[in-house]
Amino acid sequence: MRMVHEQVHATCVAIGGAGVLLRGPSGAGKSDLALRLIDGGGADGPRLVADDRVDLTLRAGRVWAQAPGPLKGLLEVRGVGIMPMKALDEIAIALVCDLVAPPLVERLPEVVTTPVLDLDIPFIRLAPFEASAPAKIRLALRRLPWEAVDGEADIIAGRIGEQS
Repeated sequence: MRMVHEQVHATCVAIGGAGVLLRGPSGAGKSDLALRLIDGGGADGPRLVADDRVDLTLRAGRVWAQAPGPLKGLLEVRGVGIMPMKALDEIAIALVCDLVAPPLVERLPEVVTTPVLDLDIPFIRLAPFEASAPAKIRLALRRLPWEAVDGEADIIAGRIGEQS
C-alpha cells in the first residue's frame, strides 16, 4: 500500500482529540492564533502539534498531522522568539481553518469541506486576529458530527467543552 504524504506551510493544534490545521501565508497569524488557543489550556488543554510546516499523511482513512523532526515542540512567538511548547506527536485533522482578512469571512457560511490529500475535511475561514477567533474554532469543532480521533462513537463536540 502506497503512503500518501505532503508537507504544507501551516500550523496544527490539537483540541479535545481533534486536529485543527491553520493555513495562511507567512505573517497571516497562524502561530499567534495557535498560541492563543494553547495559552492557559491547563494540563488537558489544547496542544501544539506543529508550527510553520506540517507533515500530512493519509492513513486509515484519515489525514494525520505531525511536525517535521527539527520543528517538533517549537512555536514561533513574534516579538519573543522560538519557544518550546508541550506538543503531541500527531493528530488526525478534523477541521481546516484558512486565515483571511475580515472582509473575506462570510457572516453565515454553509458547512463546506476542502480536499486534503484527496480526503474532504470540514473547512472554515476566519480572521485570525479577532479576539473571538479561538472561540470560533472551538464552536466550529462542536458542530462537527465526526467520530473522535480514537474511533469511539462519541462526537468531537463532547470533547470540546460542550455540557450535556
